[in-house]
Amino acid sequence: MAVLQMQRISICGLKKDRKAILEKIQSLGVMEMSQIAEDEEGFEKMDTVNARQSFERQAQAADQALMVLDTYTPLKKSLLSSLEGRALIGKSEFDRAADNKQEIIRKAKLLINKNKEISEAKADILKLENQIEALAPWLTLDVPMNCAGTKKTALLIGTVASEVTVDTLYAKLAQADPEPVGVDIQVIHSDRDMLCLAVICLKTDEETVEEALRACGFARPSQVITNTPARQKALLEAEIEKLNNEIKDAEETIKGYADSRKELELVSDYFRTRAGKYEVLGTLPQSQRTFVISGYVPRRYVRALSKAIEEKYDCVFDIEDIKEDEEPPTLLANNGFSSSVEGVLESYGLPHKGEFDPTTIMSFFYVFFFGMMLSDAAYGAIIAIACFIVLKKFPRMGESMHKSLKMFMFCGVSTMVWGILFGGYFGNVVDIVSEVFFGHKVVIPALWFIPLNDPMRLLVYSLAFGVVHLFVGLGIKGYMELKDGRVLDFFCDVVLWFAFLIGLILMLLPTDIFASIAQTQIVFPPVLNTVAKALAIIGALGLVLMSGRENKNPVLRIALGAYDIYNITGWLSDVLSYSRLLALGLATGVIASVVNQMGSMFGKGIMGVIGFILVFVVGHTLNLAINLLGAYVHTNRLQFVEFFGKFYEGGGKPFEPFKSDTKYVDIKEETLS
Repeated sequence: MAVLQMQRISICGLKKDRKAILEKIQSLGVMEMSQIAEDEEGFEKMDTVNARQSFERQAQAADQALMVLDTYTPLKKSLLSSLEGRALIGKSEFDRAADNKQEIIRKAKLLINKNKEISEAKADILKLENQIEALAPWLTLDVPMNCAGTKKTALLIGTVASEVTVDTLYAKLAQADPEPVGVDIQVIHSDRDMLCLAVICLKTDEETVEEALRACGFARPSQVITNTPARQKALLEAEIEKLNNEIKDAEETIKGYADSRKELELVSDYFRTRAGKYEVLGTLPQSQRTFVISGYVPRRYVRALSKAIEEKYDCVFDIEDIKEDEEPPTLLANNGFSSSVEGVLESYGLPHKGEFDPTTIMSFFYVFFFGMMLSDAAYGAIIAIACFIVLKKFPRMGESMHKSLKMFMFCGVSTMVWGILFGGYFGNVVDIVSEVFFGHKVVIPALWFIPLNDPMRLLVYSLAFGVVHLFVGLGIKGYMELKDGRVLDFFCDVVLWFAFLIGLILMLLPTDIFASIAQTQIVFPPVLNTVAKALAIIGALGLVLMSGRENKNPVLRIALGAYDIYNITGWLSDVLSYSRLLALGLATGVIASVVNQMGSMFGKGIMGVIGFILVFVVGHTLNLAINLLGAYVHTNRLQFVEFFGKFYEGGGKPFEPFKSDTKYVDIKEETLS
């Protein structure tokens, strides 16, 4: 339950050791770079842009080659393969790949070129197929399409719209030249869009005939070839077959490099880490013989980091505490249970400098409320067991995914406990199955009570849990104010509110309104009723007088205090928000019971059993999915809006250490203890 304390570390060493020291820091992964000596006289930064871009291009080449292999020789992966995480390899294996990097990059470029050849060949095939498609209407033409005719005759080849008939063309020709001319029109092909024509006329009449034809929409074909269409089609098909063979050969070549996938992954990560190192190297202030590295390191790792570097290199290791006006990055440190909900906190915002880390306290409330909302023992067991199996089967999954599944596993256990307390096992499936299929109703009694039979009781407990949750948030606010030495703020903003709220609650409990909700009458001794009124009055007067204490105008001060009292409506709204614990808990149970009832409508017998099983599986799967999502969303809301709203600001910057930023593998490096 803490934010790790950071210290600023500055390392001044010999320029010849800068790459080695930087690689050491990168391998340890405990220092976030934040240079502070950039403007010092005598220091300048090295231009590493070209080198870094070169490494990035090499990494991209390896990535592209892997994409090519995935296209033509895909690996068979299970549905849960995304949970496997990155493979852990030894440093020696990684170094061997680095030693062979040039040969591996040559393979990568070969694969990229082969893929390019395939793409170009496919594009050429598409063009050839389009040409064949354009030739299709002319296949019966037995002369080349660029044939102009004979010595005394002209051949005009072209198309007109399908609405134009041959008679129309002859009529148009007759209008153009009243004198009879020797013209023969042959229809090569016709469809609903056009007519393909071959028109023969005397050489002397060619211009007149073509003008008359153009008046009817006659157009020469765009594709003019020296072969007959049938011959040209055969040539194009032969070219396509040749290209297909080239594609097949290229694909076989690519498949022959399937075993190179791992070394491509390693060399990609090698160049990626090199690019990261040179990016940082370009930010280091350097003089003629020395360099300076500055950054943040968690206090717990400072001594070990200093020892690891100073033992091997001649350097000066300077350690500074964080200054008052300096905002360091945030790194959380929690136990195995609480760390599972760190992702929930991070999605809202990390604590800033000096702020309380609410993760541990939040984790208990989170799991508690989640289980209460889902509240079915069978559902909880399914969630917990499924998450446990996945966590054990895929130990190297990503950190965020690992935390999320771990959180859902704990929430599943909580759901199972609440289900036992409320007597929910797939709703009321035991009652239904025993009565319908065995003729004797068996009931598993609830360890506490059944919410469907006593919803008002659950509502009271939901609101009571909400009050506790909100009071804890207010208490954390008080703790933070005392920690910062703001005693007056603690008294005015926390103690007075506690007095006011507790007094109002104690006044509410003996009333008829509460008795009608809780179905029970609470009677306090007179002295306790007097204490309740006194607390409420003292709290209210204190808030009126002290809430606007920063303002010297007494009238405005009291007005601000009265306005602060109005915030009691916000507290009422927050408390009522916890009625969602009742709503979602009932929704799970009601839908589950309806599903069971629907399944039992098929009656006994084989068909009844089959029908019940189908309805049971589909219905409860949907119910679990919907209410699991609902429980997750509304549990988050109770933390973000109601709980955090009482004390938490967030806004901290996450700790991002300089480390090997690999994509495919994790390198087994030495660690700091």
